[in-house]
This record gives sequence, C-alpha cells and structure tokens, in this order.
Amino acid sequence: MKNRIFFLLITLSLFMQQCQPVKKEKEEIKTKAQVHPDLKQNDGILYNSKEDGYRGIWYMNQPLDNEYKFKYSGGMGTYCAKHNPFAIYRPEVNKTFFCYGGTDKENSTLFHMVSYYDHATGKVPKPTLVLDKQTTDAHDNPIISIDEQGYIYLFSTSHGTSRPSYIHKSLKPYNIDEFGKVEATKLESGQPVPLDNFSYMQTWHQPKNGFLSFFTSYKNPADRTICFMTSEDGKEWSEWKRIAAIKKGHYQISAVGKGVAGSAFNFHPDTKEKNGLNWRTNLYYLETNDLGKTWHSADGTKLKLPLTEIENNALVMDYYHQNLNVYMKDIAYDGSNRPVILYITSRGFESGPQNNPRTWRTARWTGSEWNINDITTSDNNYDMGSLYIENGMWKLIAPTETGPQPFNPGGEIAMWVSKDQGVSWSKEKQLTNNDEFNHNYARRPLNAHSDFYAFWADGHGRMSSKSRLYISTKEGEVYQFPEQMNQEMSELKKVME
Repeated sequence: MKNRIFFLLITLSLFMQQCQPVKKEKEEIKTKAQVHPDLKQNDGILYNSKEDGYRGIWYMNQPLDNEYKFKYSGGMGTYCAKHNPFAIYRPEVNKTFFCYGGTDKENSTLFHMVSYYDHATGKVPKPTLVLDKQTTDAHDNPIISIDEQGYIYLFSTSHGTSRPSYIHKSLKPYNIDEFGKVEATKLESGQPVPLDNFSYMQTWHQPKNGFLSFFTSYKNPADRTICFMTSEDGKEWSEWKRIAAIKKGHYQISAVGKGVAGSAFNFHPDTKEKNGLNWRTNLYYLETNDLGKTWHSADGTKLKLPLTEIENNALVMDYYHQNLNVYMKDIAYDGSNRPVILYITSRGFESGPQNNPRTWRTARWTGSEWNINDITTSDNNYDMGSLYIENGMWKLIAPTETGPQPFNPGGEIAMWVSKDQGVSWSKEKQLTNNDEFNHNYARRPLNAHSDFYAFWADGHGRMSSKSRLYISTKEGEVYQFPEQMNQEMSELKKVME
C-alpha cells in the first residue's frame, strides 16, 4: 500500500512538472500576442484579439461655453473626412473589409478595429482589436488598404507628433485574425529613415503602381503641411513631396481616378482678423498623372510645389474675401475622369445657429471651368457625408436633416440625388429617423457594393455616450452592427423600413 501511494505521488509530481512548461508557454504566447516585441514603452499595444461586439469611439473637441457644449463631438468611429478609406469591397472573396475607431465598454481608450461583411451570408464576425492606440483622440483613427495579393494594411495615424504612427499588415491574405507591424521607412536626402509619424492619412492602392498616400506633416514650413508619398510594397516609401504650405497650413481630401490622383484643400490664414486653425477658407485643387513626379491644376497648368501663396493657379474659388469658412468632405471623379469636390461653407467655427447657413456645395471641373452649385443646408460644420457618381447619376448620403441634438455634429441621414451633374438636387429618401443620437460621418467604401454602400456611426452630440455602427444599402435600407455578440458570426439588425 505504501509503495502504491509513493508511486502515485511520484507520478503526480512528474505530471505537474510536465504541465508547468505548457502553462508557461501559453503565457508567453499570450504575452507576445498582446505586446509586439518591436514596440517600445509608451507605444500602442498590439493585441490581435477578438472583441465581443461593435463599439465606436465617442470623442469631443474644444468645449464651448454655450448649450451646444463642443465645437464638435459625437460618435467618431468613422471620423474624419481627411482619413480615407474606411472600407473596401473585394469581389475576389465577396467581402467588404472595413476598419473603425473602436473602444472598450468604458470609452477609455481608442481601439483600432478591423472586420469584414460577408455578402454571401449577410453576416459579420467578431471584430479584431488590432491596436490599442493609448489615447481617446479620434484623430488617431485608422484607415485600411488592400494590395493585389489580398494582404490587408492598417495605417494607424497620429494627431500631430506627440504619438507614433504605425503600419500593420495581415499575416494572411483576406484574413483579419492577425496583423504584424511593418518596419516602414521613408527616404530623407536619399537615405532610409523610420516612417513613424503621419497625420490625416489617405492611402490608395493601385495594381502595378502600389500605394499612393496623401497625408499631413506637423513640421515645417507650415503648422499643417500637406504631403504625398508612394510605395511599391508598403514598407519602403519615397521621399515626402510637400504639396502646399500656405500660411498656417491646410486640410486636404484626395481621390484616385483613371491615371490621376488629386487633392482638394483649404488653407489657414494667419492675419489678425482671421487667425488660427479654426478659420479655414478658400478651395484649391491639383493633380498628378505620373505618381507625384509632376503636378498641375485642373486645366493642365504646371505647378511648382509646395504652393506657398494664397493666390495661385490651383485656386478653385476665393472664399477668403467672402468671409466664409470651408470644410472639406469628399472627392469623386465623373465618367470623363474629371474631379467633383464636395464641401461645406459657413460663417464661423462655433456650433450654433449664429454661423448658419452651413451650405453643402459641389465644385465640378467641366473641362474648361469650375462649375459650383449648392445642394442643401444643414446645421453644423462637421456634418459629413459622401458623394457617389455612377453612370451619370450623382448621390449624396449625409446627415443633412436635423437630429435629436440640433446644431451639434450630425443628424438624420438622407440620400440626395442629382440627374444634371449637380445643378439641381432632390431628397430621395431619409435613411434614419427619430433616433436618440445624431448620426454622422457617412463614408463611401472603395468599390462600394450595393449591400454595403455607406458606413457610419452615431453618438450623443452634447455628452459622452455609447456609439453604434451602421451601414446602408444602395436602396437606403439601414442595418446596425451587433453591440454584443455571443457567437462567432452574427447578422446585422435592420433598423428602418
């Protein structure tokens, strides 16, 4: 009996010793999955883990001493207009891949989230938490890109230079489960240096050409210098081409057409009567047909970059002398491969009726001149929607209708249509109605599928709240992403007939 007990104790001891390395190995695997070895202290944290639902980030900027509380605020999962794209449809796998600014259940940090919509089943998986950016600033929201082989890239932007930026790449094509950090470099004076900071990133991938990126540098010569760079492989990037550095700098939006890449932008004056980054005015456009080697205005006039004078050949419309602010929204190219710019003008930066009207406008290059037309008005400078040009039909999906928090960003989403190239518009359908929060930042996916036609979030305009994510079909049916998931794949909930 004693021998049998002794034998059992020895066997148990050996078993425990064998189990300890397995437990330790699992702990090491978990640690490596959460903290990437290339990340330094105070960097973002790479998780590659699954969240149990879709939660967008709530964010506010610049408190105001009035009933509207903030310059802008709300659900900012698809913020901002100067980040693009947030979603891409790939017919090879019949899925729309997308990213968004997510958060934990306490809205205490910004998560860079990636997922996809399976058009064959109408379902979405649990989203992947790729990176904890360790900030609550939605200016650090990610954007997404996909190369020819199907590898998914996540560009993690930064609001200025106080935080690092990253590029992450999926370990497998068309797979969102795991991403690795790209040790990216750019050229400076012909030598590769780390590419670890960029703001307001817009990245477009073209077969054979690789990546074309428009972005902002918070370094000289302007507070916000808009730039351009390219890369064949997403790892080794060209020198930064400075596009414009007029006065205090710019906000830009960009797009890619057939053999053309273009940027539309405003500028920040530095005069005493129009001082600071809250004043932004004028409308400019320029483009390149040779991947950034040379640049010209819409009429073909060659431009020497960076632009540094207010009056130049890229000027589309002078709003400076009209005392109007200009807020950039979207660009699309028409059937003739000519740019159409979507933007809002207003009388000032503060939320509230005193700066009405907020006028939605398009500027279309006809081949010989810029044709500018009004669409409608809404009640906040930071109402944001997207422009669609398909087979001669123009559509605007945007929060143009008054929401539950009037004069705060967003509202109710509506679909507007023009059949005469923007000369006249009619409201075809209101997509949301009688919600508790404002809806905002309706984004157009790249190569948009009719089932995943617009993508946005909601949130309270005057106080911190949860934020839910939505899509609209081409016909205007709206679906909400699941806030809580108890299974790996779930359907979206239809929220309006």
